[in-house]
Amino acid sequence: MPKVLLSIPIRSRRLRRTSGIRRLFTETAVSPSHLVAPLFVIDGQGKPESIPSLPGHFRFPIPSLIREAQRLSRRGVGGIAIFPFIPQRLRTPNAKEALNPRGLIVRAIQSLKKELTDLPLFTDVALDPYTSHGHDGLLHRSGKDVDNDSTVRLLLKQAVLLADAGADFVAPSDMMDGRIGYIRQALDQAGFTETGILSYAAKFASSLYGPFRDAVGSAQSAGTHSLDKRGYQGDPANRRAILKDALLDEKEGADVLMVKPAGPYLDILRDLRESTRLPLAAYQVSGEYAQIYAAAQKGWVDLRKARDESLLSIRRAGADIIFTYFAKDM
Repeated sequence: MPKVLLSIPIRSRRLRRTSGIRRLFTETAVSPSHLVAPLFVIDGQGKPESIPSLPGHFRFPIPSLIREAQRLSRRGVGGIAIFPFIPQRLRTPNAKEALNPRGLIVRAIQSLKKELTDLPLFTDVALDPYTSHGHDGLLHRSGKDVDNDSTVRLLLKQAVLLADAGADFVAPSDMMDGRIGYIRQALDQAGFTETGILSYAAKFASSLYGPFRDAVGSAQSAGTHSLDKRGYQGDPANRRAILKDALLDEKEGADVLMVKPAGPYLDILRDLRESTRLPLAAYQVSGEYAQIYAAAQKGWVDLRKARDESLLSIRRAGADIIFTYFAKDM
């Protein structure tokens, strides 16, 4: 019998028929230039230290850090973000090591920019690597909550120190009120008008930061992976409140806005994309990476396909750049 076709004038599958046609009409793509690789630095001259909860990642002494950054640059990665592992003996309630002009992060920035002048370098403005209690700021005398204003006063000094070392972008990740405006003012007054601010503008009190806290040692300081930071980080239940915070950061002078974590908060990323013309970053955090990696090790998902799909969804939602532990693999 002759084949009888249904009367379907609009057939969407015409644009999916072959790999060439699918490639031609692809709307979203992820390239290495869209990615920022988080790297961890440790003092000393020894070998890199593995991070068990972040398979494939290491704490690098500065010479090894430079070599890793050079490899990433050759592979076309868009930038790097560096985070210090500070020994427990240098962690104090007042985070004084954060302002050490010869501290680990300052020396790392200086060494990297000497060798890789064109590779964009992001550095965190936050106190959790330096506090003995693991919080992102200074505590009130009661010890029960982070003191917003005294923390901001310290953060703006830290931002100027990092800019002076050569950071292209300082990245306040603390979620204190008003810090973007004061940091912008401090940078400009110190002559660092060209230093950008990437604000962790929509950072949620997530359960997915555990491996990162292992990597920088703040979990060891706090005695837990799940330190309660709900007093200053965003409530995962709230959309309107976090969008208000993010748009305040834009008014205060942020150059780039960040959503963190990325995958569970794609709706926030999309909302923000529709509310601002600033570039948007999204951080695919350590727990997101660890989940995919662990499932792949169990044989439950295909690592490459799950990795690519996760990053594609973040780009599709509106991210211009993605901080991801998959940057090197991509």
